[in-house]
Amino acid sequence: MRAVLTVIGTDKVGIIAKVSAKLAELDINILDISQTIMQNIFTMIMLVDTEKSKKGIDEISKSLSEVGQEIGVEIRLQHEGIFNSMHRI
Repeated sequence: MRAVLTVIGTDKVGIIAKVSAKLAELDINILDISQTIMQNIFTMIMLVDTEKSKKGIDEISKSLSEVGQEIGVEIRLQHEGIFNSMHRI
């Protein structure tokens, strides 16, 4: 399954490293990534593939949320289809 992962919070060293390490640990592949910093606010959007992960979407979401709490950012994961439906005009 493809999913959209968003990360938002105050910029600090190691955000990308921590999130990427957790994704690798969960056997989740990063397909595309966009990241920027807007006046010290870190924003990142990733398109990921969860097909090879042995974890379900809820468990993946929980693991990523825990990493977010640990580093002080908000991490959300949404199925690509749901994300696209929510953002249609």
